[in-house]
Amino acid sequence: MQGNANFNWADLSGADLSRAKLSGADFSNAKLDNANLSDTELSLVSLIKASLKETNFKRANLKNSKLTGANLTGAELSQVKLTSANLKDVNLQKAKLRGVNLSGLNLSGVNLDEADLSAADLTGTNLKKACLKKTNLQKASLKQADLMVANLEQANFYKTDLTDAKTYGWIIKNADFTDAIMPNGEIYQSETTDGELNQPETSEKSSQKVTSMTRKIIRTDKAPAPVGPYNQAIAATGTTIFVAGQIAIDTRINDIVYTDDVAKQTEQVMANLGAILTEAGANWSNVVKTTVFLKDMNDFAAVNAVYAKYFDEATAPARACVEVSRLPKDVLVEIDCIAVI
Repeated sequence: MQGNANFNWADLSGADLSRAKLSGADFSNAKLDNANLSDTELSLVSLIKASLKETNFKRANLKNSKLTGANLTGAELSQVKLTSANLKDVNLQKAKLRGVNLSGLNLSGVNLDEADLSAADLTGTNLKKACLKKTNLQKASLKQADLMVANLEQANFYKTDLTDAKTYGWIIKNADFTDAIMPNGEIYQSETTDGELNQPETSEKSSQKVTSMTRKIIRTDKAPAPVGPYNQAIAATGTTIFVAGQIAIDTRINDIVYTDDVAKQTEQVMANLGAILTEAGANWSNVVKTTVFLKDMNDFAAVNAVYAKYFDEATAPARACVEVSRLPKDVLVEIDCIAVI
């Protein structure tokens, strides 16, 4: 099934469409509740006013898709690609969006009540008048986000970065800002009942404040300029996460996939890395260094094309790439990374 298939008003509840190629398909007004669309190619699809309750979109590609008015209540959207997607009037209540890149998207007025946005990248995202009551924003990036008049009652902002966010009129009753970086760049300090700021009671709390993440891109014209999605160096402070080298093992079958396709192996490797980063409370924007191991350096261009989808070239991590004589299970590529949160 590929290329402009028409599923308008179809009832596909519970259907298994995992790994299907459905680019450009029309699912407008379709019913896909509890369907399995994990790892599915859904770029340029129309899901306007579709019912997608509890649907599994894990690792699906929804770039440039139209989701206007869709109901995604409780949907699994971890590691989904949503670049340039239209999410106007979408219902994402209780949806799972752990580690998803939502930077720069328009989510104004969207219902995200009780959603899981932990470690999500919401840099520059428009959340004006959005509903985020009881939403989990732990370790998410909300730098330069528009939160004006957004309802954030009882939201979890633990270690969230709100640097330069627009917050006029936001509703934050009973929200938890523990160790959050506030819009002014300062670490949040709660007030006691007498109005005085709480002071750190233990060296551990003090240490947490010292290790809040900072990241700086290092560039110099006295060394060769980057020729791909990486930077010369990254200076970072915070909690360091060392992610072991990942190869193209699909955990559903516990075996190597795409034995002759280095691009698809790279996609699986990046999915595995992404899952580990998400579990650690990190996302791709937290990665400061990667190492790419290739069986054949002639595969570099194909690997680089996939790799580049995960990083903005201006802020990409430092990287090394080497050819080795043999990799575990005779795979074509292995990648490890270091992240700081």
